[in-house]
Amino acid sequence: MQEIAEQLLEVAAKSGAEAAEVYQSRSLSHPVFFESNRLKQLESIQSEGTALRVWRGGRPGLAVAYGPVEVATLVEKAIALSQLNEPETIELTPDNKLVYPDLGEAIAVEELVSMGKEAIAKVRDAYPEVLCTSEWDCEVESTRLINSLGLDCSYADTTLSCFLSAEWVRGEDFLSVADGQTQRGHLDIEKVVNPILQRLHWAKENTASPLGRVPVLLTSNAADLLWDTVQAALNGKRVLEQASPWSDRLGTQVIAPDLTLSQQPDVGPYSCPFDDEGTPTQTLTPIEKGVLRLFYCDRTVGRQLGQETTGNGFRPGLGGYPTPGLVNLSIEPGSGSLLDLIQELDEGLIVDRILGGGAGISGDFSINVDLGYRVQKGQIVGRVKDTMVSGNVYAALKQVARLGGDADWNGSCYTPSLIVEGLSVTGRT
Repeated sequence: MQEIAEQLLEVAAKSGAEAAEVYQSRSLSHPVFFESNRLKQLESIQSEGTALRVWRGGRPGLAVAYGPVEVATLVEKAIALSQLNEPETIELTPDNKLVYPDLGEAIAVEELVSMGKEAIAKVRDAYPEVLCTSEWDCEVESTRLINSLGLDCSYADTTLSCFLSAEWVRGEDFLSVADGQTQRGHLDIEKVVNPILQRLHWAKENTASPLGRVPVLLTSNAADLLWDTVQAALNGKRVLEQASPWSDRLGTQVIAPDLTLSQQPDVGPYSCPFDDEGTPTQTLTPIEKGVLRLFYCDRTVGRQLGQETTGNGFRPGLGGYPTPGLVNLSIEPGSGSLLDLIQELDEGLIVDRILGGGAGISGDFSINVDLGYRVQKGQIVGRVKDTMVSGNVYAALKQVARLGGDADWNGSCYTPSLIVEGLSVTGRT
């Protein structure tokens, strides 16, 4: 693949391209699947792709190949596609050669199988009637980006992940509880199993939902209902489009003063040394103690905003152009465990998992609670069903009553549980 990248640049230049870049991605994974408490199958999945972007006459053209690459054919496609587009400013990161150390450690398939069996056994020891589904995986990924200005940067990482769900059927009542983990180097079975056992215990009884405007505790599993909208509002592209409600709010208080949001690209299982334009990622603090400090952007959006890139240009896929995206959004945690937060609620609702999508850039939402519990006088009294929560993300973030100290990874977002006011709860009485 390395030789092919150089060949693509060379042939593109000979074909009349004044600038070009090659983005290569390769992955190898060994997922292990369990179904109905038993090992179902083992797989080995390998993929590789190459994206060539050229500019000829200032017009961009992007062509992608998966697997083996025919150099001349890929260049020909990119050149042909460039003639269909309007001229644009060429955005390329200048000469820089960076090779980052490999991250993470691989583990054998046999160990993944053993961990899966152990996790399922621990759940069924406590609840023998449940059916468990699980997936355990070790994935090695490598990325390389080079361009005609001399940029050449690459990195590789190994990521371990697992997902475990327990299905409990009691007559006409169906309950599904799930948790997972993504790490580099080590998976902690107890941190996956214990939350599932806790939630199965909380769900032994069903109860009516609290109604009206009551405090809502969003666990770290459900908190992305808020943070997805925040990430969109901080996107420099949304600012250019005047779609973000914070477009003209720099330097002002936009959410509760207890909230500080930062980008931490060097930590956790989703760390990333450079973006898909070859710019090194960096620590950013878009919101500090509730005050809006900056928007994130790629090279093109940064130029249009009159600033430099923040190192946040990422491709939605090999066939897409870089666009602004955050790396590892981190919400500074407060204090106390999830149980501590529960004990502070006199009457409230815990939302642990939601159905469907969340709010858009407008912030308005009305979501079904897939897994939730009612709290009375600091104690969980049972699981709620047929319950909806509605409100507005921006309003809710101004009414954060409590931040927990139980921050955990929810995808690439590191978030604690939190209690918010001002949301409306409807459900079956």
